[in-house]
Amino acid sequence: MAFGQAVIGPPGSGKTTYCNGMSQFLKLIGRKVVVVNLDPANDSLPYECAVNIEDLIKLSDVMVEHSLGPNGGLVYCMDYLEKNMDWLESKLKPFLDDHYFLFDFPGQVELFFLHSNTKNIITKLVKKLDLRLTAVHLIDAHLCCDPGKYVSGLILSLTTMLHLELPHINVLSKIDLIENYGKLVYNLEFYTDVEDLSYLQYHLDQDPRSSKYRKLTKELCDIIEDFGLVNFSTLDIQDKESVGNLVKQIDKSNGYIFDSIQGSVVEFSKIAAAPLDWDYYRTAAVQEKYMKDE
Repeated sequence: MAFGQAVIGPPGSGKTTYCNGMSQFLKLIGRKVVVVNLDPANDSLPYECAVNIEDLIKLSDVMVEHSLGPNGGLVYCMDYLEKNMDWLESKLKPFLDDHYFLFDFPGQVELFFLHSNTKNIITKLVKKLDLRLTAVHLIDAHLCCDPGKYVSGLILSLTTMLHLELPHINVLSKIDLIENYGKLVYNLEFYTDVEDLSYLQYHLDQDPRSSKYRKLTKELCDIIEDFGLVNFSTLDIQDKESVGNLVKQIDKSNGYIFDSIQGSVVEFSKIAAAPLDWDYYRTAAVQEKYMKDE
């Protein structure tokens, strides 16, 4: 049994930066980490990549050979990967015993709520390699500054959750830059908790672009609230406390925290219901290294 994260999100949401920062943090607290680049358009990687889809197929080659644009080329690449899963499985198997996986996926959102290829790839990884994955869905925090964009982000998050059928954590990335985009209409908790979207209706009506679709927007908001699935964590990838809090949520969602526990059902239940404050720095060596880097 191995654990990891499927890192997804729209272009510009910070997936590659996230994988770089998250891999550094996980290594700091004593985990062996493998970063897997499954984005054939990402040819400038800041992290050390153990498995790279460009060794199998390149987006630039596909676009030239088949006269496709970037979107059609990405769909082709993921279809090709799905048909050649043996290649990916063989690359991952040497790391299964003692490594934690970070999968850096493409930013084309259609791959995660419309097409089936990416879902099929993830499903095969879960079933064949016994991977316990959590989908970490990054949304740029600047969407909170525009009510219309924020609602679209909510719809994207909900449809992706329903399509992928994985343990799922939605994240407002670049939260440290949110003040640069403008003043929020409500406090940050309103946008992270997603409790009563009716308060956005007035502000949506002030925008001539969105006021025309007032009824549609209201229906979409009602759907989001009826499902009651979407909320957000926040992330500043340069802040260790922020990254650490997110790691704890991810570990709880995919069961990583239970992997090394030997005990009764009661003990498991206590941890499952407990606040996210268990000790991640168990060994003296890891704790000493962490304190030095602080």
